[in-house]
Amino acid sequence: MYAIIATGGKQYKVSEGDVIKVEKLDAEAGNTVTFDQVIAVSDDTLKVGDAVANATVSATVMEQGRYRKVIVYKYKRKTGYHKKNGHRQYFTQVKIDKINL
Repeated sequence: MYAIIATGGKQYKVSEGDVIKVEKLDAEAGNTVTFDQVIAVSDDTLKVGDAVANATVSATVMEQGRYRKVIVYKYKRKTGYHKKNGHRQYFTQVKIDKINL
């Protein structure tokens, strides 16, 4: 059984027991979060729309962290223009506990 959830502007295909990294959530490690935007659920057949309107996915927050640094380098030739920036995106690692229909 799997579900497709939406969080942080992205969609994730999850099953019970999966560990995924999502965009930063306001929750501390050990807390339980519930994803209400469930797009589809499949056990034998795919259910979408009104069939999953009340479905939720429960997950436990494992850790808060940051990804590796991504270097952004801008350059324009012949003008002496160079600009270097770094960015580290925040994430929340969650473990999927239960898919509730």
